[in-house]
Amino acid sequence: MLRLRKVFYPACMLTPAEVTGFQQAPAGVDRQARLMRTLLLAGFGGLLAIMLLAGITALSTLGDLHTAEEAARRDYLQRNQALTTVNFSIHIYGDRVEQYVMRSSSAPADPAFADQVASLLANARSALQQYPISSDPVEQRLLLEIENQLRGQDQAVRAMLLWTPEDRRRLGYEVLNRNLIPSRLQLLEASQQVAILNRERLSAANSQLFAQFGSLRQRLTLMIVVGLAAGLLLSVLCAFYILRLERQAHQRYQEIARSQRDLEQLSARLVDAQEEERRSLSRELHDEVGQSLGALLVDVARIKSQVSQQETGIQEQLAHMKGIGEKTLSTVRNMALLLRPSMLDDLGLVAAIEWQGREVSRQGQMEVDVQSGNVPGDLPDDYKICIYRIAQEALNNATRHSGAKLARVELDWDGQTITVSISDDGQGFDSERVRGLGLLGMEERVRRLGGKVTIHSRPREGTNICVELPVSSTVTAKQHAETSNTPRR
Repeated sequence: MLRLRKVFYPACMLTPAEVTGFQQAPAGVDRQARLMRTLLLAGFGGLLAIMLLAGITALSTLGDLHTAEEAARRDYLQRNQALTTVNFSIHIYGDRVEQYVMRSSSAPADPAFADQVASLLANARSALQQYPISSDPVEQRLLLEIENQLRGQDQAVRAMLLWTPEDRRRLGYEVLNRNLIPSRLQLLEASQQVAILNRERLSAANSQLFAQFGSLRQRLTLMIVVGLAAGLLLSVLCAFYILRLERQAHQRYQEIARSQRDLEQLSARLVDAQEEERRSLSRELHDEVGQSLGALLVDVARIKSQVSQQETGIQEQLAHMKGIGEKTLSTVRNMALLLRPSMLDDLGLVAAIEWQGREVSRQGQMEVDVQSGNVPGDLPDDYKICIYRIAQEALNNATRHSGAKLARVELDWDGQTITVSISDDGQGFDSERVRGLGLLGMEERVRRLGGKVTIHSRPREGTNICVELPVSSTVTAKQHAETSNTPRR
């Protein structure tokens, strides 16, 4: 049927204006589709770019924040460690000096005292030198004050080391309470103020980091909002595009379905026209040509009876003419029967199929067995023609192509469905791949009547064609009534 559609559809179903419309319509549809695809690709690309930009910005900013946080933390730890070392050294230094001053005047001097206090002051100065350089003038002034206090402590202790035991007993407490302890307290107070400045600096750095993080959060929020808006817009565009495609697909489906119905109607009309033409040709051959040949044979026989038997030449010519006429008449009658067997109308479907089976057996080497159940004789004409043509096509295919020795035609009716089964023991074929015009014609005839065709065949396993046609008893009764009411010609 597909090949028939390709042949008859352009010539029979389309006008030149429709052909031009079909040629021009896809161009506009393609332009709109390309434009919509471009918009969708641009939208998805923009959304992806926004997401990538947001991710790259977030990663870059977070990396910068992490770096700044690590720098602030290292700076704070370095300053704090230097101040801790200075405070620790000053505390130990003060304890050593107090122990030295409070020692009894009769006690011998500690020779390691000078080295210990020198080492402690050296540690404090070294830690102070490692303190990071600051641009804050207050912090610079405090650091300078700490350095001066350390220098003053060093000078006072060096002077104490030159005292005699009597000087230590007489001047020690006075120098300790008036100079060393107040100086140490001032030094510790300055160190505490520097620590406070250091903590304030760390707090300011943290506040700046939090401000940067808040800015990052705002940017990300803006990008997310833009991304959501773009995604919503893309969703609307996609929904619109899908609905448009669905509408176009529905329209095309309706056009295809309409074309399918038109093709089926065309195919039905072609089949009806073919059957009507065969009926007309069969009638003409039988009535006109057959009767003319019969009349010719009668005239030849009359002339032969009037000619003397001694005219052997003429008798032979007349006998030859009579043989040719009889052979031609037989050929014409066979052609008429093949085109449209009169027994299909006169004797019914089963008789016509049995005659077809005998003809196939007579002309070839394949025996045909016809088995019929309770098939009604008053089937509608469409059903009789369909079943007969299917049996005729199947038997001819088996004779020409399969090399079968035996074929069986079975007909059965259960009151609702007529089942026709044609099987042979030939070579078979691949029914999934091979689809000739004969099989397609069978399927088209059966589909037109609402039935179905099942073909079972494999190489070297024979072929079975099963046809099921829905024919209820009401249809046969209606056909019988129409046949009864039709006047005979």
